Amino acid sequence: MPQFPRLQRGLDLSSPGSLTFWELQQGEGGPPQPTGDWRPPQWNLVCEDGWKVPLEQMSHLLGWLLGCVLLGTGCDWFGRRPVFVASLVLATGLGVSEALAASFPALLALRLLHGAGGLAGFSLALYVARLELCDPPNRLVLSAAAGLFSVLGTLLLPGLALLAQDWRLLQGLSALVTGLLLLFWGFPALFPESPCWLLATGQPARARRILWHLAEAGGEDPEDSPEEESSLATATELDMLGAGSPQPQYHSILELWHTCVAWRDGLILGFSSLICGGIRASFLHSLTPREPAFYQPYFLGAGLEAVATLLLLLMGDRWGRCPVLLLGTLVMGLASLLLLAGTQYLPGWTVVSLSVLGLLASQAMSALSSLLAAEVLPTVIRGAGLGLVLGAGFLGQAAAPLADLHGRHGFFLHHVVFASFAVLALLCILLLPESQGHPLPASLQDADRLSLLHGGHPCRAPLDHLPLLPASHQLAGTLWDQEG
Repeated sequence: MPQFPRLQRGLDLSSPGSLTFWELQQGEGGPPQPTGDWRPPQWNLVCEDGWKVPLEQMSHLLGWLLGCVLLGTGCDWFGRRPVFVASLVLATGLGVSEALAASFPALLALRLLHGAGGLAGFSLALYVARLELCDPPNRLVLSAAAGLFSVLGTLLLPGLALLAQDWRLLQGLSALVTGLLLLFWGFPALFPESPCWLLATGQPARARRILWHLAEAGGEDPEDSPEEESSLATATELDMLGAGSPQPQYHSILELWHTCVAWRDGLILGFSSLICGGIRASFLHSLTPREPAFYQPYFLGAGLEAVATLLLLLMGDRWGRCPVLLLGTLVMGLASLLLLAGTQYLPGWTVVSLSVLGLLASQAMSALSSLLAAEVLPTVIRGAGLGLVLGAGFLGQAAAPLADLHGRHGFFLHHVVFASFAVLALLCILLLPESQGHPLPASLQDADRLSLLHGGHPCRAPLDHLPLLPASHQLAGTLWDQEG
């Protein structure tokens, strides 16, 4: 009597947006007999083919990195809404293509393109547009709410996988969800173009129409409102701006290097994001040194991400962005160094406590680094700048599958490198400006002025120390003194 193959299923959820539901077939009596019904080809991902799983994870993370860098620049050149819509179209098409992949190399290439061309684009455009539509007191609240919704989707994903019972069906369902989001294309009022970006790039006429529409959608008539005079004055000012600069002016991320101190803020935040993404795998490895239960690291990471978001919501506006970021870096660095030096000598409960504390701090630092980068970088290059910061985080996350690809032989070196980086980041974060309560900088000059606002002191206060110089030279001299 022939023995039929046993069916094992597992869900790969180690990377963001990963919806690949692997179906593994192992048989003791040879390959399954043909039944006459066509089935899509499957492939083995265990034993000698186990290296394919970390390769897929690394490919998907590198796709997110490329998407953040390239489509972030697209957000600055074409607008937030066009990138959002185009990314949804690409994500839907590539998701369907993944469900129909006929070989593992084809799936590997599609996973790379799915992260680069779809998922990263609409996530980045949505993050930037949401932040630019918020007033300063509500930016952290709405960012935390979006993070909690993301955690909720992460927790619901395994249940959807159990209902689907087939990785191709699950991939098709994910493509269907992104396709439903295309309703934003048909209703621009649900996702309008950012007026902040339109004004910063010299398109006040379009900004006026969108602001007028938002006021009407809020139940107010700008013409009959009590603040009619101020509304008319604002409209007149926008018309004058439109007459003065008829052509939009776009900027490149390379112009950031010509600023005095804004480039330094972006570099420090990108370095912080790289550390958070890379050191997270070290804490997870300390929590589960042996072969863990299948869903244990997944649910543990999602739960700690929710706790980190709630802690940010409680402390971010009370203490400020930079003190919380400094505290998180200190906790993460100390936990990493203690685990590196005393894992063999510390009791088990201490190792678990330090790992949970370090993982919680790295989750909080990652979210706060992204928020702070979006608040201190200017509007004209906010998409590209934030894309580089997020891309650095995905580069750090890609180091963990790379270590798994070599059988974890270089995992100790991985831990040493990122623990050293955490100590160095502790000194760099002291140079960051505080962005809480400040409006978003529109131009490169505004970003430099914000970097001089340490402790909320007006940037024009030091100008009186140079009374014989013109205003522009006074500001240049002040920036020189601050840098020196």
